[in-house]
Amino acid sequence: MFGAAVLTASDRGARGEREDKSGKVIEEIVQRLGGKVMESALVSDDPESIREKLIYFADQLKAEVILTTGGTGLSPRDNTPEATLSVIEKVVPGLAEAMRAESLKKTPHAMLSRAVCGVRGSSLIINLPGSPKAVRECLEVIEPALPHAVELIKGRVSDCAQGEHNGLK
Repeated sequence: MFGAAVLTASDRGARGEREDKSGKVIEEIVQRLGGKVMESALVSDDPESIREKLIYFADQLKAEVILTTGGTGLSPRDNTPEATLSVIEKVVPGLAEAMRAESLKKTPHAMLSRAVCGVRGSSLIINLPGSPKAVRECLEVIEPALPHAVELIKGRVSDCAQGEHNGLK
């Protein structure tokens, strides 16, 4: 079991003009995977609001996985990747690349995603798109790697296993 936090970035959602369907989808998937949603939040697309919540989830709540939804596109108010990059210590490009590659098979718009993934302390932060359908599709792609990623971040995998995982037999 892993502890997760869910962060939805949406101006309209924060103003109460739109229901947070994507955040609910993430919560359902986390529970299906055997995780526990420790906390969820809905903030505006303001970069500082996103940044503050990511830091809280990682440093105080100690969520092992932080899943964001929304704010990964090209509009002027899409700030989630920049906020994430400002708080992570290590970038994990393979997760975002895998999500984009698989999504590209379904829509050419996938190449416009700016989602990033990375590590802050002992937390894995993953940016997901804003639509419920895209959230499901992207989580399905990275789901097999999540348990191992959490174990690696915690230092619970032997050096030998890490070397083999990285192709260094």
